Amino acid sequence: MTQQFRFSFVSVAVTTLLLATFFAPTLVQSHDNRVEFNLTDEPASWYKNAAGPVAGNRSLAVATPGVEVRFSGRSHTVHTMTSLIWPTGAVGMPFDTAAIKGDASVVLQTPGLYVFVCKIHPYMLGAVIVDGPATDGLDLGENISLVHGVTVPTSSDLATRLLRTFFIITNPSNWQDFSSSAPWHINYPDVNVRITGGAVVNLPAVLNARYGNDTTLPPLFNPTTQGVGEVWVNTQYELTRGKEKPGTATSVNASTWRITRKVALPQINMNNPHNMWTDRSQELIYTAQWFDTRLTVFERRTGRLVRDILVGEAPAHVMTRVDTDEVHVTINGSDRNRSVVELSPQAQHIERRININRPYPHAHWMSHDGKTMVTPNMFTNDSSIYDFPTNEANIAPVGALPIATGMMPDASKYYVANYLDSSITVINTETGAVIKTINLLANYDPIGGAITGPVGGFPIQTPVSPNGKYMVTGNTLTATITIVDTTTDTLVKSLPAEAGCHGVQFGAKKGGGYYAYVSNKFSNTLIVVDPDPNNDGNPADAAIVGRILLVASSGTATDDRVTGLRGMGGQGVLPIPVVYNGWVQQLPRFWKNQLTARQRNPFP
Repeated sequence: MTQQFRFSFVSVAVTTLLLATFFAPTLVQSHDNRVEFNLTDEPASWYKNAAGPVAGNRSLAVATPGVEVRFSGRSHTVHTMTSLIWPTGAVGMPFDTAAIKGDASVVLQTPGLYVFVCKIHPYMLGAVIVDGPATDGLDLGENISLVHGVTVPTSSDLATRLLRTFFIITNPSNWQDFSSSAPWHINYPDVNVRITGGAVVNLPAVLNARYGNDTTLPPLFNPTTQGVGEVWVNTQYELTRGKEKPGTATSVNASTWRITRKVALPQINMNNPHNMWTDRSQELIYTAQWFDTRLTVFERRTGRLVRDILVGEAPAHVMTRVDTDEVHVTINGSDRNRSVVELSPQAQHIERRININRPYPHAHWMSHDGKTMVTPNMFTNDSSIYDFPTNEANIAPVGALPIATGMMPDASKYYVANYLDSSITVINTETGAVIKTINLLANYDPIGGAITGPVGGFPIQTPVSPNGKYMVTGNTLTATITIVDTTTDTLVKSLPAEAGCHGVQFGAKKGGGYYAYVSNKFSNTLIVVDPDPNNDGNPADAAIVGRILLVASSGTATDDRVTGLRGMGGQGVLPIPVVYNGWVQQLPRFWKNQLTARQRNPFP
């Protein structure tokens, strides 16, 4: 698939994704032809229409030409208000702001669909349809332009798939609840819509005919072989009684597969905990509050708060340096080049802010020897390769909205997941040269919908296995898990996941080998993947071997009572012990004794 074709996919994708918003049974236009979105930290209501929901959707507004759209900051961190989609040729488009906490406004003159996004938190979406009087029903228009400069029609198989996805994302009642035995029902507004060529169709009739509804969710089951230690998941949307903000850290026992602990930290109002790591002793857990400004440290065994440190706007990911145990946090909302914070071991204090020559990094990775750090820089579509011995950064070009990285165990090459491109860039770590680009949508026809092989859309976390044989990626748009053979850098398989597939990390399997643990934003499950169940080194044999419910039970230790969105919002994943090359050699004897000789020295 060419670069132009991939951008076409994105435009249709996001376009269609947000077309869904406008199909409300009752379309109430704004008073005084004015719309206000409050940017919040609330799950599914990140762009919250101050006038109230439309057909269960709080991120949609309908108005007439000349409407003033106001954006008001109600979040604990910065966001951008950025035109993602607009009617082709629309007056005054595109619109964009800096990363701010304050207010902004724009006037929309041309009839059609307008979608706004936060570039830091790219699932934050708000939409306005400017409804012209000359057409029957809700006119979606013939062509819509995307921020990349591509123009696309408003119909295709991809469009309807994204339309369905939008209704899932923006309405929690449409999320997958595996604690219920009821079929998974997705509510669509019962309206007729005007699509490409002037055809008028019934929205739910089309979506139900193409993709079905009232489907039976796949079963919950435990892996037959135990894992080693624990698996921690940031259930980022879970609500608890003692705090205003969402989010908990959930611990799964990898031997019994039971939920052992929920950490909400109501005393600090922990806000959208996004990604975790641990110290060399495996006793402390670091979690970054993505919709806030803080890195939080708590005890793994007890959940007790140790410290809460101000690090900067929208801290996203955290990892340690293997040789020093220093802590490194990407400041995703920073508009400065010094956008990675380095803290002392155990995160007792900030030591410095590292200059990576780019702002707005997200999910970085550290090398096995502590010499190199790589970052995906979301606003500049490139990646920094930071060398600790020289304190210098090299820059490598990648795709659109790079969001996460993974690295070979010997740091010879690394991978960047490009969210909007649905691709992965392979880079020589030493030189910064691009080796290859892996197109995750090469086997998908976005017009007719045919799928002829493994696929992944909107890839996010993408770690390489500790033995360097395969890479596993969570794809949020297609709800698939893709497997890449790192010998050839070839996509060899995709597995079905749950809605909003997001986080991936590797943990040790008892007796040898590894599990890939996969989280999902819009379901309450953790998927367990065995990338090599036959122990023959062939990642094309990868299989789902477990699906664990992330809901607390009577035996779960908690520091606050869960009140809503139980087990939802799976994003960062942290298996304990950390078994990647470089970290595994530093483990305390207690953890090393539970690993095989090969797991203790996984590479080469």
